[in-house]
Amino acid sequence: MKQLKLILLLTFLVGSLAYCKSRSNENAENQQESEKEAATILPAADQPEIYLPLLKGKRVGLVANQTSVLTQMDNQHLADFLLSQGIKIQKIFAPEHGFRGTADAGEHIKNDIDKETGIPVISLYGNNKKPTPEVLSDIDILLFDFQDVGLRFYTYISTMHYVMEACAEQNKPLIIMDRPNPNGDYIDGPVLDPKFKSFVGMHPIPVVHGLSMGELAQMINGEGWLKGGIKADITVVPVANWDHSMHYSLPIKPSPNLPNDVSIRLYPSLCFFEGTDISVGRGTHYPFQVYGAPDPKYGDFTFTPVSIDGMSKHPPHEGKKCYGTDLRNTPLSHQFTLQYLLEMYQKSGLNAKFFNNFFDKLAGTNKLKADILAGKSEEEIKASWQPGLEAYKAIREKYLLYK
Repeated sequence: MKQLKLILLLTFLVGSLAYCKSRSNENAENQQESEKEAATILPAADQPEIYLPLLKGKRVGLVANQTSVLTQMDNQHLADFLLSQGIKIQKIFAPEHGFRGTADAGEHIKNDIDKETGIPVISLYGNNKKPTPEVLSDIDILLFDFQDVGLRFYTYISTMHYVMEACAEQNKPLIIMDRPNPNGDYIDGPVLDPKFKSFVGMHPIPVVHGLSMGELAQMINGEGWLKGGIKADITVVPVANWDHSMHYSLPIKPSPNLPNDVSIRLYPSLCFFEGTDISVGRGTHYPFQVYGAPDPKYGDFTFTPVSIDGMSKHPPHEGKKCYGTDLRNTPLSHQFTLQYLLEMYQKSGLNAKFFNNFFDKLAGTNKLKADILAGKSEEEIKASWQPGLEAYKAIREKYLLYK
């Protein structure tokens, strides 16, 4: 009997120790997660102690827009902060949507003078997408800071490509101020076929590429994607306290028609409609959160696009009631899907006429349209992307800063 009690006691003690160890490990993991969540995510701009010493006494070219802010200083613009620190900004270079971010998608941007700082603004969207040797002649170093959304067809990464190329050709150092990618937690979509290279797709990467701009800049350099394989002298100032698994809510909308986190998460799925006659809600206050067209067959939800200053001056189907679907309650865990595109294609009954000439550029391939016309399912289409995605992921691994 005593021996049985001893065995039971030992069993109890071993079980208790195992439980305590398990609880201890669980508590440690929870504490690490809590500390990770509690740490403030700091984009590069919020770490001036790193980049200010690199700029002192230099003539600076600032490649920036409305998203180039210091979140820890009440969203003070980087240009204003640099000037307050005695940094000499020679010129500002502006991407699509302009320096203040109010120009419509595709709208021609002209050279100008920034009214708030008096600094010349050079457009990098329109006739000249690459800084010329002349405009770089009085610049010692360039500082690049945009908030990207992690998609191949979002043109800020194309602007970065051309800035890197110009810097490499003119022997100008370039500082890339990194920011979190709000779609950086996954990878999906077809990898671009080089035959379809354009300003909305310059690199052989998927639609959702899973890289920050700093990581992508390293990939562009490392893979020899600049003209002639030249390499830019880049310094990446990394984001602090962030990795690809973490959600990041953007403090400033990155472009006029991506006003909130839901639109940014839906953008990969809905942007393909720009290659069709289906509206994505431009001309409403919830763009890229709805879709439809002027025919009741497309759905029960209705909206009427109108001209909205600072968002959409002349949106598709302006003044016409559109019928479709409301996605404003979509969770932020949403990932890229072809569901909406296939649904509207089938409802249209238009076959090849459903698509316009822009579709293949957005897709980066003509295979997606061919697969849809052939009646393939989303599962079949996505399966065909996997070999390209696996090869891309192997390349991506070499350039990750936030694992």
